[in-house]
Amino acid sequence: AGVKDDSFNVLDLAEYTKNRPWWRKVFGPSSGSSAEKYNVATQLLATQLVIGGVTGWCTGFIFQKVGKLAATAVGGGFFLLQIANHTGYIKIDWKLVERDVNKAKQQLKFHSSGNKMAPEVKSRVDEVIIFLKKNVILTGGFAGGFLLGMAS
Repeated sequence: AGVKDDSFNVLDLAEYTKNRPWWRKVFGPSSGSSAEKYNVATQLLATQLVIGGVTGWCTGFIFQKVGKLAATAVGGGFFLLQIANHTGYIKIDWKLVERDVNKAKQQLKFHSSGNKMAPEVKSRVDEVIIFLKKNVILTGGFAGGFLLGMAS
């Protein structure tokens, strides 16, 4: 008289999730209707923007920290050199410094007068420009993230 039916429905999760969009897997079926309005290209652009922004922020943050460390090291080293010079531990040959600075100026004038880049440098610059043009969204996200990382 009291026969109980203990049959269960078996759900194969691998088959169930195979044909479902990723946002349904993450947010559940309730978000499907609004999320389906976006096409794959929009999702890829958003992904590029997020990846560019995150990597840019990390790079900017690290750049800011390393920049402060480098500025402290250079400033501290200059300060120590000035103290050593003032106390007589170091004697600076200012004529030699002036000669080397003038030599460097002449070399800069010589290289800038030609106004031509070496072919290998030009090809690298062209590669970078092509990459930036093809990945404008990624580059924009990186630039924005970099500025945010520098500010934080």
